[in-house]
Amino acid sequence: MSTKITESKVYQILSTIKHPEIKERNLVELGMIPDVAVEGDSILVNLALPTMKVPIKQDLIDLVQKAVSGMKAGLKVQVKLIEMNADQRARFMAFAKEAQASSQPMGRVAKVLAVMSGKGGVGKSSVTGLLASSLRRRGLRVGVLDADITGPSIPMIFGVHQKPISTREGILPVVTSTGIKIMSINLLLPDRGQPVIWRGPLISKAIGQFWSEIVWGDLDYLVVDLPPGTADAALTVMQSLPLDGIVLVTSPQDLAGMIVCKAANMAKTLSIPLIGLIENMSHIVCPECGAHIDIFGTSKAENTARTIETKMLGHIPVDPKFAVLCDKGMIEKYNSKIFEEIAEKVIRNVS
Repeated sequence: MSTKITESKVYQILSTIKHPEIKERNLVELGMIPDVAVEGDSILVNLALPTMKVPIKQDLIDLVQKAVSGMKAGLKVQVKLIEMNADQRARFMAFAKEAQASSQPMGRVAKVLAVMSGKGGVGKSSVTGLLASSLRRRGLRVGVLDADITGPSIPMIFGVHQKPISTREGILPVVTSTGIKIMSINLLLPDRGQPVIWRGPLISKAIGQFWSEIVWGDLDYLVVDLPPGTADAALTVMQSLPLDGIVLVTSPQDLAGMIVCKAANMAKTLSIPLIGLIENMSHIVCPECGAHIDIFGTSKAENTARTIETKMLGHIPVDPKFAVLCDKGMIEKYNSKIFEEIAEKVIRNVS
């Protein structure tokens, strides 16, 4: 006698599947299975995702298909991906934050800030380095997590190239001349010019390990340098790290402004606070007369900040001295009144 498959039995099987990243909850509890349809030996499972760019979506599809197919030989299982609505997403993110709280780093990290651009080449890593250095000058305990796995530049601008030390407790981050703790994939490679040719899930796993398996110790601020774009790696950080806020970086070009809006909307979708917007390479100051020259055109950052409903933190000019110090790995020696004011706003807004 053949076993009749019902929607109830399918839900029962799916309730045994734990989410790979929120291990305390199953897919049904997380609201990821809003609907199941059974018609004979054909089963349709709607799989709801917080965003369609979730890095592990294929893993989730495979888990569902394997579990349901195992109920009876000859079943035809179709998994249809849909995107959660606002209420479903809010509930899912609440469970995700519970999981973040249970996955603590080795140490106490008071505030976690991410620096995001959406578009490459606007100086996101430079802003990360400047922010970390400015926080450190205030006597704060600071770390930098370089999540830009495929294009890491943090070690170079800080002038650190030694290999991290592995201990029984975990891996110790490399410490800069002023005491900033750094962790980057480039510090683990045998050759810093070696490319990291990894797919999204592997990059996501590495970022998670940088958070939970590095002995950060006690930090007042951990500044995370996100990769450009809104794909797997950025999404992993935003979903798996307890971010207290995101600093957005743009440049005067229209294209950069348009793409930073996408990054801002992604942050809002995941309920992560926007600390504010920084415009990098805003202008250059004439060394003879002190005039501001808009080398990339008229700034549109104020309009962009209003569009994405966040604060305008400041405008950073092009400074040849800064570029020279970064090339020498001496970003911590650069001091700018403009950026100190920006850093003060970041501290005030995140608090």
